[in-house]
Amino acid sequence: MDLQNKFALVTGGSKGIGRGIAEALVREGVQVCISARHQDEIDEAVEQLNQSGGGRALGFICDVRDYGQVKALVDHAVKELGGLDILINNAGIGIFETVEETSPEDFRAVLETNVCGVFYCCHEAIPQMKQRGGGYVINISSLAGVNAHPRMAAYNASKFGLNGFSEALMQEVRHDNIKVSYIMPGSVNTEFGGDLPSDEKSWQLTPEDIARVVVDLLHHDDRSLPSRVEIRPSKPPKK
Repeated sequence: MDLQNKFALVTGGSKGIGRGIAEALVREGVQVCISARHQDEIDEAVEQLNQSGGGRALGFICDVRDYGQVKALVDHAVKELGGLDILINNAGIGIFETVEETSPEDFRAVLETNVCGVFYCCHEAIPQMKQRGGGYVINISSLAGVNAHPRMAAYNASKFGLNGFSEALMQEVRHDNIKVSYIMPGSVNTEFGGDLPSDEKSWQLTPEDIARVVVDLLHHDDRSLPSRVEIRPSKPPKK
C-alpha cells in the first residue's frame, strides 16, 4: 500500500503502543485520527503528532465499549479526513487478578473493550473501506492470546477471542481487497495495566517496535498477507 495521503484511524492512540503507531503513520504521510477516552490526552498527543512532519493528526474522544461513540468516531474520521483506508484497533485494557478476585463489572469491561470494541470499529469501518475499494485492518492482540496465565483469565479470554475474531474477519473480507492482520506482542515497556516505563525494563519491546511491524505490514505487496505476527523481546531475563 502506498501510504502517502491515506486515511487511518488508531484507537487508544494518545499513548503507549497506539501513540507509537500514530507517530509512525504520520511520518509515512498518512492522515491519522486518534481516539482515546480523555480529551486532555488527545489534545496533547495531536499537538505533538502534528510536529512530526509528513501527514497530519486529529483526535476524537471515544470509549470503544459504547457503540454509539464508535459510530460517531468513524463518522467524524471519515468526514474530517475524507475517507478511511486503515483501521488500527489498539484500544485495550488489562485487569490482572484471580477469577475469584475479579468483579463481574471488571470482567465485562475487559471483554467489552478488547473484543466488543474491536467488533464495533470493524462493523463501522468496513463499509467505508469498501467504498474506497479496499483497506487494511490491524488488530493489536497479545501473546496472551495463545498463552494462558494465572491472574490473567479475563485478559486471556479477551485476546483469545480477538484472535479468533480476526481470523474469521480476514476470511470474510479478503475478496473485498481488505486485509486483516493481528499482531501479538510480548512484554512492552508502556503504562499498560498500571505499569510504568522504566530503564529496568529496557529488555522489553517498545511501542516503536510494534509500530515498525504495522508499517511493514502496510507496505506488503497486495498479493501477500501476513495475517498473524508474533513479536517478543529477544533477550528476556533468564529464569
